[in-house]
Amino acid sequence: MILLIFVKGQIFELLEPDRPKMLGKRPPEALRYFFDFLIYLIPVAFSIAINASKKMQKAEELKIEVDNMKLQSELQHLKYQLQPHFFFNALNNIYSLIDFDSEKAKQSVHSLSKLMRHLLYKTDVDKISLSEEIDFLNKYIDLMSLRLNDKTKVYTNFPTKIPSLEVAPLLFISIVENAFKHGVSATQHSDISFKMEVFEDEIQFTASNSNFPKTDTDKSGSGIGVENLKKRLNLLYPDKHEFHSWLNDEMYIAEVKLKTN
Repeated sequence: MILLIFVKGQIFELLEPDRPKMLGKRPPEALRYFFDFLIYLIPVAFSIAINASKKMQKAEELKIEVDNMKLQSELQHLKYQLQPHFFFNALNNIYSLIDFDSEKAKQSVHSLSKLMRHLLYKTDVDKISLSEEIDFLNKYIDLMSLRLNDKTKVYTNFPTKIPSLEVAPLLFISIVENAFKHGVSATQHSDISFKMEVFEDEIQFTASNSNFPKTDTDKSGSGIGVENLKKRLNLLYPDKHEFHSWLNDEMYIAEVKLKTN
């Protein structure tokens, strides 16, 4: 077997392992310059690749930061959109009590002050405990129930032992508001019920109400609540939630399922 090697510009033939034999002339100058160029090019190429990688990483970090800022901005907008809507419904409820039951109206104002305290101190965070969210829902349901007559029955079924889970604040209030808005009639019997179940890290909240759709002339609410909820769920719990609503035997049912982890 013949083995050719290149050492210091000379070409040798190894006929035997210990007896190299020089075969020919030095390689052309162009070839030597080419090899020298490759030697210098390799570290330059590595340097360019490293710098490019750093720039790509920085650009990706900047994109993530911009996306996070955009997400927070959208969530803040939805929160600001929801709170006036909430106050409008609550004040409209109190207004309807003033003429025929002033004591209930006073009680409603007191209840609303408790809800306002929650809105001021508990909603300017990413998450609150599930127990705090349930407490807020119960207070709101009590407030809205004050104006109801004997024809409307309200039922609640919340966990008695609440696990130490956290959720985004004001996440379920839109469904509750919607149930009172469309589930009450002055002349017909109606039922409204709220149920929450917790399975490990999954929360299922269901509201059902008799269906009395509002007419176009009814201005008791802006109608943004459920759409607001859908947007917030998409932003806060992407691929971790479900929202469904449907009619069943003249009952309107809305259901939210979400994973907290």
